[in-house]
Amino acid sequence: MTNLQEMGKNAKAAGRVLATLSTDKKNAALLRMAARLEACAAYVMEQNALDVAQGREKGLSESFLDRLTLNEKRIAALANDVRNVATLPDPVGSAMDSRVLPNGLQLTRRRIPIGVIGVIYESRPNVTIDIASLCLKTGNAAILRGGKETLRSNVALLNVIQDALKAEGLPTAAVQYIDNPDRALVREFLRLDKYIDMIIPRGGFRLHELCKNESNIPVVTGGVGIVHVFVDESADFPTAINIIENSKMQKPSACNALDTVLVHRNIAGAFVPQVVAKMGAMNVRMKGDAAARSMVVGEVLEPIEEGDWDTEWLDYIFGIKVVDGIDEAIAHIDQHSLEHSDAILTNNWANAQKFIDEVNSCAVFVNASTRFNDGAQFGLGAEVAISTQKLHARGPMGLTELTTYKWICVGDGHVRP
Repeated sequence: MTNLQEMGKNAKAAGRVLATLSTDKKNAALLRMAARLEACAAYVMEQNALDVAQGREKGLSESFLDRLTLNEKRIAALANDVRNVATLPDPVGSAMDSRVLPNGLQLTRRRIPIGVIGVIYESRPNVTIDIASLCLKTGNAAILRGGKETLRSNVALLNVIQDALKAEGLPTAAVQYIDNPDRALVREFLRLDKYIDMIIPRGGFRLHELCKNESNIPVVTGGVGIVHVFVDESADFPTAINIIENSKMQKPSACNALDTVLVHRNIAGAFVPQVVAKMGAMNVRMKGDAAARSMVVGEVLEPIEEGDWDTEWLDYIFGIKVVDGIDEAIAHIDQHSLEHSDAILTNNWANAQKFIDEVNSCAVFVNASTRFNDGAQFGLGAEVAISTQKLHARGPMGLTELTTYKWICVGDGHVRP
């Protein structure tokens, strides 16, 4: 029987150990984890193959199965990501600011671990390694709960992680996994405020709503996006089409993958047929409003249905809407965006600046693919999540975002008058 109270208690104790580790010791454990992951690749892939086969029997979509799959190349990439985390500066113990007050008191804000991080995620087993490495580097313990579709894969990865921790003389409770798929445990997990300091959900809209509504623990939300690319009238067509292709096709199942293209009316008659021809040749389904559909021959653009503008596709699908200009594009984004990743493609810097100022997403792009909203791409190393909220952390959550701080006040016999 899964005892979450016991897991929480053990995580709290492990967190106290991790908080005092030197950077060298944490990096040694990370390098051990990377080596162990490579050494156990066959075992991990064997367990993952069972999950994939079961998922295929259940009729899961190909995009879902792709998110679930671990192959030799992906495991090697995960190991390299862990090694990369070991090379990053350790934020723990650094001074955010320091000053001497007029009365002679020395005041410092020093970064410290948050404590115990609880993460609930769904179909991506790579998240298990990402979170373990980031939490270890920042001295946080972690309790993980993945989806039932990835149970064997995640347990295999947990064994790899805990073997590495044990080999370095660290508590295996530093990274724990809830291996019971009973959904009732999620609500119990969300109420472990005595032991867990922060909850991070990585999944769909319903998971985020469940965590926000049920948790007694602070929740960092994100990882769900309705992603827009606005093609301004000054945009270079080949560049714009290339960026749209990358934003959609580089990894369609990602939260920063394209969902809606907004096209300025003044260029739509020429641009829409070109982008439809290019993306259609790659077997991408496209939906369009009446104006966009009138600009192409045949039924290559399906009609937009109710709710489509508010759908995170996570697949080879996107919508096209013709807008009168940047103001209508921004208004559409304001109505339908989940403040994740939105882009403008333009050669008009005034419009670029207007878009930057008025689109309130955690990452805004000018003439660049939305797929760059990623911890590794931003130079943060692996990320634990992409936060779309405004308090504590926003955007890719790397090492710094997994720390808090304490005030340190040093005096010389000072008393308050």
